[in-house]
Amino acid sequence: MLTRTSLGANASEFSSIVSDGKFSGANAQSIAHDRGIETLTRLLTDTRAHAGSVYIIGNGGSAAVASHAVTDFFNVGGLRAMTLHDSSTLTCFSNDYGYEYAFSRRVERLMTKHDVLIAISSSGQSANIRNACEAARKRAATVVTLSGFKADNPLRGMGDINYWLDSDDYGMVEIGHLFLLHYVADLLAMDWSEEDHG
Repeated sequence: MLTRTSLGANASEFSSIVSDGKFSGANAQSIAHDRGIETLTRLLTDTRAHAGSVYIIGNGGSAAVASHAVTDFFNVGGLRAMTLHDSSTLTCFSNDYGYEYAFSRRVERLMTKHDVLIAISSSGQSANIRNACEAARKRAATVVTLSGFKADNPLRGMGDINYWLDSDDYGMVEIGHLFLLHYVADLLAMDWSEEDHG
């Protein structure tokens, strides 16, 4: 049952959830919070330097997070960033192959070893997101996952870098993911401004 709480209480809870977010690497190897942010930022900086692309996917609210992050990564971070949820293509692939393969079929055709897939799912259960991660790994691309809810959700162990928030509140998890991506975009912007990108 939902109970009404003050905005200040929600903000305090959100701050705690994001501050306590857990990073891990492949094989569930724990990474310290600051080190995780540094590792993710360095990965995206290297991707930019090698003219790789960043693809960001999600469903529903996580798709909105993906779109927002693409705008920031592209505009202020200097990345070749894009989502994979153009409605025409998404419905085409969903119709032809099933929704659970709507992203993975595109990943198979687009991604290279120089690219990064950022896969977002609050629950970590979405089959189409997990299938896309598997497809990206087969293409030797780097995978970053953002999830929440249960600590043992299947998505959490599928990335080279994984970020998990200990909350089962969709709003907290979705905005927490956006907060992280926005923060990283700002870090990329600082580095990019020091480079010759004209």
